[in-house]
Amino acid sequence: MRTGGVTDVPDPVVLVPGAGCSGDAFHVDLVDALAARRHVVVVDPRDTGRSTTTTGDTPEYALPDLADDLTAVLRAVLRPGERAHVVGVSTGGSLGQVVALDHPDLVASLTLVSATPGVPGLEAPDLPGPTAALSAASGLPDPDWADDDAVVDWMVEVERPYRPTVFDEDDVRATARATVDRSTDPSAAAHHYAAAPGPPWRHRLGDLRVPVTIVHGDDDPFFPLAHAHALAAEIPGARLVVLPGSGHGVPVRRHWPAFVALVAGEA
Repeated sequence: MRTGGVTDVPDPVVLVPGAGCSGDAFHVDLVDALAARRHVVVVDPRDTGRSTTTTGDTPEYALPDLADDLTAVLRAVLRPGERAHVVGVSTGGSLGQVVALDHPDLVASLTLVSATPGVPGLEAPDLPGPTAALSAASGLPDPDWADDDAVVDWMVEVERPYRPTVFDEDDVRATARATVDRSTDPSAAAHHYAAAPGPPWRHRLGDLRVPVTIVHGDDDPFFPLAHAHALAAEIPGARLVVLPGSGHGVPVRRHWPAFVALVAGEA
C-alpha cells in the first residue's frame, strides 16, 4: 500500500487493481494527477507488490478474503468520519462491489473500471465472454522469473491483446517495470487466478446505496461492453461512462484528464 497527495481534503481515493496486478498498474503520472487533487491510497493486494506472498500452486485464500483485506485497508487509512472513494479495476471492481455492499459505512462512492457483475468462476450466461481474438492470444509461456528484463517484456506482451485499439507501449512498459522493481515475488501474482470466487453477489447489486460510476472501454475484449450495461441496469442510479478506443484495464493516457476529473468529483 502507498499513500500520498492532498491530506486536507477528506475522504481519500483508494485505487484497487485487477487480478494479477499490484498497485503499480496505475501509472505514476496518473496517480500524481489524482494526488494533486485528493489524498490517494494505492493498494497492493496480497501476492503483489510489497504485500505478503504465498507459495504453492493453489492459494489458501478466496475472493472474499481479498475483499476482507480491502476492508482492513479502509479501516486503517480512514480518519474518524471519513469514507473512501473506491476505484476498482476489473477484479478490483468486484472487490469494491463486495465491500460497498457489506460495509457501506466505509464507502463514499464506487468507480467500477472494466468491471463485471460477476467474476471468473461465476460467469453469467447472459453476458458475453472474452473475444475469440483475446482467447487466441492468451497462453504465453512464463518467463524466467529471475530475469527482470524478461519479466517486463512478458508483462508487456501479456497486456497487448487486452488493448486491441490503443496500446500505449511506453506506458505499459513503465507500469511493468515499476511492478517488477517493487514486487517481492512477481510470479506470486498468478495465485489470484486460482483463487476461488466465493458466493455470488450479483443478486444484491440493487441494494447498493452509494453513488456508482461505471467506466468501460468500448473495445474491452475481456469484459465486453455488455458487462458495463448490465452493471448500469442493475445498480440503482449508476452512471455509465464509455471510453472510445479503450480496452480492458486502467484507461489509456488520452483519457486520463477526464478520468481524473471524474474520480476527483469534478465531472
